[in-house]
Amino acid sequence: MIRKPRTFTATCAAGLELLVTEEIASLGGLEVNSSPGRVFFKGHLETAYRACLWSRFATRTLMPLVTFPGPDTDGLYQGSFNVDWNEHFSVDGTFAVDCTLHNSAIKHSKYAALRIKDAIVDRFRQQFGRRPSIDTVHPDIRIHAIVDKKQATLCLDLSGESLHRRGYRISGGEAPLKETLAAAIVRLNGWHTAASSDCILLDPMCGSATMLIEAALMYADIAPGLGRNYFGFLKWRGHRKALWQELVAEARDRKKQGLGRPWPRIVGYDTSRDAIHHANANIRQAELSTKIHVERQELAQLTNLFSGKARDETLIGQIVVNPPYGERLDSFDTVRYIYRFLGRKLREQFSGWQTGVFIGNHKLAYEIGIQPHKQYRLYNGPLACTLHIFTVPVESNQTAAPTLQVSENPLIKADEAFANRLRKNCKAIIKWAQRENISCYRIYDADLPEYNAAIDVYNNLVHVQEYAPPKIIDPAKARSRFKQIVQVVRDVLGLTRSQIFIKVRHRQKGRAQYQKMNNKGRMYEVQEGNCRLLVNLSDYLDTGLFLDHRITRSMVQSKAKKKRFLNLFGYTGTATVHAAVGGAKKTVTVDLSPVYLQWARSNLALNGFSDENNRLIRSDCMEWLKKTREQFDLIFADPPTFSNSKSTGRIFDIQRDHSALLRLAMRRLAPGGMLVFSTNFRRFKMGRELLSDFEVQDITRSTIPPDFKRTPRIHQCWLMRKNNVG
Repeated sequence: MIRKPRTFTATCAAGLELLVTEEIASLGGLEVNSSPGRVFFKGHLETAYRACLWSRFATRTLMPLVTFPGPDTDGLYQGSFNVDWNEHFSVDGTFAVDCTLHNSAIKHSKYAALRIKDAIVDRFRQQFGRRPSIDTVHPDIRIHAIVDKKQATLCLDLSGESLHRRGYRISGGEAPLKETLAAAIVRLNGWHTAASSDCILLDPMCGSATMLIEAALMYADIAPGLGRNYFGFLKWRGHRKALWQELVAEARDRKKQGLGRPWPRIVGYDTSRDAIHHANANIRQAELSTKIHVERQELAQLTNLFSGKARDETLIGQIVVNPPYGERLDSFDTVRYIYRFLGRKLREQFSGWQTGVFIGNHKLAYEIGIQPHKQYRLYNGPLACTLHIFTVPVESNQTAAPTLQVSENPLIKADEAFANRLRKNCKAIIKWAQRENISCYRIYDADLPEYNAAIDVYNNLVHVQEYAPPKIIDPAKARSRFKQIVQVVRDVLGLTRSQIFIKVRHRQKGRAQYQKMNNKGRMYEVQEGNCRLLVNLSDYLDTGLFLDHRITRSMVQSKAKKKRFLNLFGYTGTATVHAAVGGAKKTVTVDLSPVYLQWARSNLALNGFSDENNRLIRSDCMEWLKKTREQFDLIFADPPTFSNSKSTGRIFDIQRDHSALLRLAMRRLAPGGMLVFSTNFRRFKMGRELLSDFEVQDITRSTIPPDFKRTPRIHQCWLMRKNNVG
């Protein structure tokens, strides 16, 4: 007897209809067509079984049982009651009902499902005097009702539960992708069964390794449903057990053959210990431990280590990555700099690689800095996302920031002395900065008393700070003089208005150092050695980068490898970034300001570092040192001259309190460790008892950069170690 083909429906997430259509056709489906979220096809039961076993992208496979008018819930009840449910499952079995509404006058899907459930129960009671039980988790039979306008269709859910449940996920960690979506991302990026065994697939932020596992299942031709032990048809009375067993045996044979093929390299990294633990557990459960390699690694350490057979030949591979979305306002700024770092790292290390970046926030897309040649709108649950596909371009050799040029244009006579001094400074300092590849430096610091300002360069931007004039100076005259300074700076360096930022520096008291002067929120990225840092030239009195500590930060980086690093009064975390780039085993940054801690978090993200190994602690440093029991190999302390805190009521004075601070810090210094202490208080005197109780070395002269040689008392700096006694 030749069975007549049935009609089936495969449901899927929005955006996956084309993939499911192609897949169903390859599995033997006939007359395949689609509408949003659904793919319709005809075929025999074997085709539906194959869809349950082999579909990588569909959510469910539904088999329509009956269609009837369903304008309201009474119609749903009557149409459902008329079905002989004993043909499909036993009164001793269990069942559940789901309902989907499309353009229906019925507004509550759960109530609609309840009415259908009542009808089924009442039908059994009428026939047998008793009823089957409800099991919403693993029922023997799951009925899925689709109400479209005034018509209802009752379907047998052959899947039983969503097909994204492959059976290998033991744990998912934080916000894992569904397996069906992960498979779609990998496939749309160009990965498939016919991929070359010489290929490489890399996920630098692999989380629980879902995309890597799906890629491995795809390459090995392993049926994604082979690891499941539950389907919705297994206790259906129309189930053809022999046919199903035959299909499962075929799938197992194909799996054996696929695992025996030559394999590509499938590699994943993640900064989170928990994520790598989850990934390895899932990989083991999927029986792919010898096929997928994952390890813990910061994004900052991502390097193209994949070489070809010939010397210095680099293989071209594929990258798939699902970075964080930055949905919360407090995390967006950090996440945007992760994207910026990722784009820079891809250009530096992986030119020519096919890359798919799954982006959950469209505002972050431009941060990557690479134009996609394909984009796919996909949904991660209810969240609209975009998969950006691009081939990584070759990084340009021109990576140096734009530099300033000194103009020889004559200036008004009243400004001649200042103009000449500024021009002389610029010629010497800019040439030195270019030679040393330094992009942020000071070109003038009150060299002439009547022109009392500090002028700093950040790439091709200039920051001018006027030191507040004495009260005996006429304010109008001071304003006029400062305008002259600004005009001369613009003329000598050929600046536009957008390139120059001006401020007046008053003596700071209390928490004024944390208060905004403006609210533009514009961060500029600058480079210091091999670190990228963020400066704000408009909103705060200080820019976020103390230029006079350039050499000190470089020293911290050179001594940080495999060290436990503590940054006290961490400010924007620039020293922490240097320590992390230098290979610190871990870093801890302590500061009382949430603004500066967020800034530090962004600086770390800009360099590819997460919070996993780089803790940021909001606390009063003195109080924190009293409570902590952690030990550190390298400590950096650069306290303010004076500060007070509303939250703690503490007033900190560097001259009065430095001894107590440093003794607390030295208690946290591990044997053989080193503390770097600095202050910009020009009248500061180190306590004599510290000089006798510890090994103290004054390194001030060696830490003053050439662009600050005119102001050698810009800071003082010491190295401190514990005395080797006994």
